[in-house]
Amino acid sequence: MSPKGSVESADTEALLSGRHHDPHSILGYHPSPTGATIRALQPWAEKAWVEAGGEPLEMERLVGGLFEAGLHGPSPHQYRLRFQNAGGSWTVDDPYRFLPTLGELDLHLIGEGRHQKLWLKLGSRHLRHEGVEGVAFAVWAPNARGVTVVSDFAFWDELVHPMRSLGSSGVWELFIPELAPRARYKYRVAGADGTVRLKADPMARAAEIPPDTASVVEDSTHRWADDAWLSRRATAELHGGPMSIYEVHLGSWRRQEGGEPLSYRELGRQLGEYCNQVGFTHVELMPVMEHPFGGSWGYQVTGYYSPTARYGTSDDFRAMIDDLHQQGIGVILDWVPAHFPRDEWALARFDGTALYEHEDPRRGSHPDWGTLIFNYARAEVRNFLVANALYWMEEFHVDGLRVDAVASMLYLDYSRKAGEWAPNEFGGRENIDAINFLREVNSSVAEQHPGVMMVAEESTAWGGITRPASAGGLGFSHKWNMGWMHDTLDYMSHDPIYRRYHHGELTFGLLYAWSEHFILPLSHDEVVHGKGSLMGKMPGDPWRRRANLRAMLAWMWAHPGKQLVFMGGEFGQEREWSNERELDWYLLDDPGYAGIQRVVTDLNRTYKQTPALWQMDSNPDGFAWIDSGNADQNVLSFIRRDAQGAPGLVCVANFSAEPRSDFRVGVPHGGAWLEVLNTDAEIYGGSNTGNLGRVVADAEVGWNGQPSAVVLTLPPLAVLWLVPEAGRAAEPGQASSGPVVDSDPEPETPAPKRSRSLRSSTRRAAGR
Repeated sequence: MSPKGSVESADTEALLSGRHHDPHSILGYHPSPTGATIRALQPWAEKAWVEAGGEPLEMERLVGGLFEAGLHGPSPHQYRLRFQNAGGSWTVDDPYRFLPTLGELDLHLIGEGRHQKLWLKLGSRHLRHEGVEGVAFAVWAPNARGVTVVSDFAFWDELVHPMRSLGSSGVWELFIPELAPRARYKYRVAGADGTVRLKADPMARAAEIPPDTASVVEDSTHRWADDAWLSRRATAELHGGPMSIYEVHLGSWRRQEGGEPLSYRELGRQLGEYCNQVGFTHVELMPVMEHPFGGSWGYQVTGYYSPTARYGTSDDFRAMIDDLHQQGIGVILDWVPAHFPRDEWALARFDGTALYEHEDPRRGSHPDWGTLIFNYARAEVRNFLVANALYWMEEFHVDGLRVDAVASMLYLDYSRKAGEWAPNEFGGRENIDAINFLREVNSSVAEQHPGVMMVAEESTAWGGITRPASAGGLGFSHKWNMGWMHDTLDYMSHDPIYRRYHHGELTFGLLYAWSEHFILPLSHDEVVHGKGSLMGKMPGDPWRRRANLRAMLAWMWAHPGKQLVFMGGEFGQEREWSNERELDWYLLDDPGYAGIQRVVTDLNRTYKQTPALWQMDSNPDGFAWIDSGNADQNVLSFIRRDAQGAPGLVCVANFSAEPRSDFRVGVPHGGAWLEVLNTDAEIYGGSNTGNLGRVVADAEVGWNGQPSAVVLTLPPLAVLWLVPEAGRAAEPGQASSGPVVDSDPEPETPAPKRSRSLRSSTRRAAGR
């Protein structure tokens, strides 16, 4: 008789039900005083053999697909298993003969929630273990009664690959040798509540194309070529440099001829070319993390470590970012640590308990979005999120994260009525655990990735959003100025004859403009859910609507703060945005819309050339009103100064529909001033009212508290940018700095007749 060990019936029952915490204690190789016992689990095999160098040794089928063989005398630890059924036979290396792939230090750090490279240890990863190539699987499920890898390489059998629990860390682990690339898998989790669930891997680096939901084994072979970009970024000034951001939804920016979305690699080339043509310095991508429902636009994430498979593989996504970097374009990703969806196969009640979410629905359930809120008090959950932020920077070289819905994280009573929320331990409404998490993630990013942005979408007056965490702030690098956005859009939506009553909406933002490091957003939030488009918010006939939009954009680019515009806004998209179709690029065949794109192009070009517009964004010394009180005429003017204190630009806005001649504006010194931008120029679709590209200030006559003054012709619904001629030459061919002929047409006149040069220029800029 061969020496065979015995298996307790309780162990057998637990193993065959997928509820054994240590399947390696039964399966695999087990030495004995007289030899060894080898056991294997293969429920759909009829026969099994051990192949250890000699004649194959047939195994005895015990119960439920459990096989056993006893070996006499010395036996090799390395062997293979051969199985057979009516469909044929197959040979595998035995996963249960290997030691764990995680070491004690890793488990200790995971248990304490301090493993900042968590993705290198959890999830699925190819590696060479004990001399054998394979895939290591590891998942955190501390309250599970059993976890099994369920995969296409095991015909989706739910019991054949049970994992072992690695003690108090809560991690379950299994090494499966000889696994095929891009294998698909899930975890069968026998929960603490008695329910069995098939779960996607929270740490998977790739996933199936929705609506399929399995995780995918995927490791990178991409070779980066953006070293020069990263070197510049590490020493770049986050606040004192030019930044013009183009917000993009990848699936609907532009599509192929048949209507299919572009791939990551196509997007890298085309999006980079377009941003350079129009002059944007960065793209901000609506969430690319895997999400099951396209209509959520990515804000209900199920795969925090997986770029969506809709547009290609993870390496395709790397190639897109690499391409953008080589074209000089930075990449910011929207990131959603505020909440996650309730999908049964994702994070919700992962191990049969409220593992990632807070157990108390007053803190763990989001009333607006029907989603779940992370339990920021739990160290392992904070670790999952902090490591995730670092993951996108280290694995994908992203230049920043825009953190979504920060206000909902900061306040326990966010969108809740009395009685629907529980105060913190001090009786307040602040979510102290979320605050500590935000400080931790922002400090980790600042320390490990200098030059990378962390941007808060935060809509309240919470103080210190961009103050360092060490000084009591939250530690973000930038904050979206939501107040500026709402005030500006409200002002611009009024007919000019009523704007005098809303004048303060344009000036109020300058009272707090330097309280944070602001980005001025005209984001996707303002062109969805029945809000229409930016163009649709503008009042009047088509001519006036386009003039209003051009003027608002020029006002925005001159205002302190970096700027962001959602795709389509840069050429006046008329329809409300939909994720189901590409932008209405055909509008650029109309000179009126092409003119809006052209003014944005010239705004970006002049902005980059004018340090006064970006060096002092966060310093009140960089801004001074010339006249902020002329509400009756809807005229405002101000100065932007550079880091040396020199006045680099004067902005004059006429938001009335009336042209104004002989209009005196104070300027900081005498001499010639170039009209480098006039949003009413004919090339933009305007009435061509202006100042012939140049004016001379009278040094003897002061005005508006300034020592000198210029006399201007102010076009209707337009913004002028003036810069000192000294040391600044007008660019040949730049529309706004070339001759502009004075005229006084009716504002309702149609856009000018299309010219061949304008149309061809427009088509090049659109990439058509």
